[in-house]
Amino acid sequence: MAALDWSQCSAVESVPGKVSGAWVLKGTRMPVSAIFENLEAGANLDDIMEWYDGLDREQVKAVIEFAARSLDKPPVLAPSGSPDARVI
Repeated sequence: MAALDWSQCSAVESVPGKVSGAWVLKGTRMPVSAIFENLEAGANLDDIMEWYDGLDREQVKAVIEFAARSLDKPPVLAPSGSPDARVI
């Protein structure tokens, strides 16, 4: 699966030198990946908000909704002959 283009999500930022340049919730040091790791482990939005003080609920929801919308888009395939080309 292709990585999401987080630069298109207004709720996140990547700043060199801040959490090693990882995508984080804007204005925080909370990596986007931590949200999904917690969800994968069975947490829900309320759990995340309780465990990580100072997060903005709307930002977290925006990140989750961005990922969900991105999954609804058809895959973008590399041109044939490209090392990334796939047959579906």
